[in-house]
Amino acid sequence: MITLYHCVSARSFRPLWALEELGLPYELKMLPFPPRVRAREYLQLNPLGTIPLMVDGDTRMTESAAIGHYLCTKYGPSPLAVASHEEGFGAYLNYLHFGEATLTFPQTLVLRYERFEPPERRQPQVAQDYAKWFLARLRGPEGVLASSEYLAAGRFTCADISVGYALMLAELIGLAPQFPPNVAAYWERLRTREGYLKAMAAQDAAARAQGVAPEPATVQPWP
Repeated sequence: MITLYHCVSARSFRPLWALEELGLPYELKMLPFPPRVRAREYLQLNPLGTIPLMVDGDTRMTESAAIGHYLCTKYGPSPLAVASHEEGFGAYLNYLHFGEATLTFPQTLVLRYERFEPPERRQPQVAQDYAKWFLARLRGPEGVLASSEYLAAGRFTCADISVGYALMLAELIGLAPQFPPNVAAYWERLRTREGYLKAMAAQDAAARAQGVAPEPATVQPWP
């Protein structure tokens, strides 16, 4: 049984979404955010204190985009993965990592300096600059999506899950109204997928059952 450690609407949503798209059985362990502060026992499982943590037998992984690739490759063949002989393989790998390294990272700085730091340490200008940085990087997907519904190989893949989570986070912190038109339409397509809706329902049900606040980590008070 695959076990996924998850905080509501945090990066760990990527592997949760992939699990639902693949229809794999899993156990979802909900943690309060941030777990390194509010669930200190979790450090025994993941000394970094970050989420996600996925455990699959002897395999332990903590990188959300990599977990999606692992799942759709190990438990494939699946159209969620793009094989090396396919024309879209390079684009698949590029956007799989782009979603985290290029689109999610600047948003963590927006969150830190706009919401998570104590009021006296907040830096509105830093938050605004990184929000602009994020929005500028949407030019790449915007161009691809002008002629395709998805980012690689002409179909929905784990690259779309990776980028889709970054857009989900952007919506949570109020940046979605500034999406360019093709990205905005793409996000609307993604959020109506059955796998996405099932993942949202799964995290809500698990949070309530396990006594964890069902609000996204982005709006939970920082200790």
